[in-house]
Amino acid sequence: MEDHKDLKIVCLGDSITYGFPFGPRASWVTMLRDALKAEVINQGINGNTTSDMLIRFERSVLKYNPSHVIIMGGANDIICAESFDRITWNLREMIEKAKSAGIEVILGVPTPIDVPYWEKRIIRLQQWIMEYAQEHNLKIINFAKAFFDESGKIKSDLLLADGAHPDTKGYEAMFAQIDLSIFK
Repeated sequence: MEDHKDLKIVCLGDSITYGFPFGPRASWVTMLRDALKAEVINQGINGNTTSDMLIRFERSVLKYNPSHVIIMGGANDIICAESFDRITWNLREMIEKAKSAGIEVILGVPTPIDVPYWEKRIIRLQQWIMEYAQEHNLKIINFAKAFFDESGKIKSDLLLADGAHPDTKGYEAMFAQIDLSIFK
């Protein structure tokens, strides 16, 4: 693949963007950087909620003046019992800040949590993100799709024992969901 020196992509998120527990070298972000041969900045912070991401948006995204931002969050909000309205408000605020700065927004669909109570809430958020992206002509990366088989059952073999974080094969499966042509 050709070099994309004109691209600068910030990946904003939580531990699943960071690459927990293996570190950034195992993350889908590093795989994206290597595939595009472009500047791809990992701004995943373990434990971050969408509120945390919004608070640090200027220093984690805007200061880099990227061409693109991939925003993926919400799982920690759900685990911390944050309201659906707060999560979606935070996401809309980040999207608007990026668009106002001329940054192309790509939304990452959060990965599943193999705990039924939390998974119901994650599914609602995933659906909202996909609908919002369609309504506002935003590109998405459906990372969640990597973790389901044809019958809709969670592929727990791609997750660590906590049921939330991908193992190394899970991060590879996440990267495989990225259509590199969305960066053209």
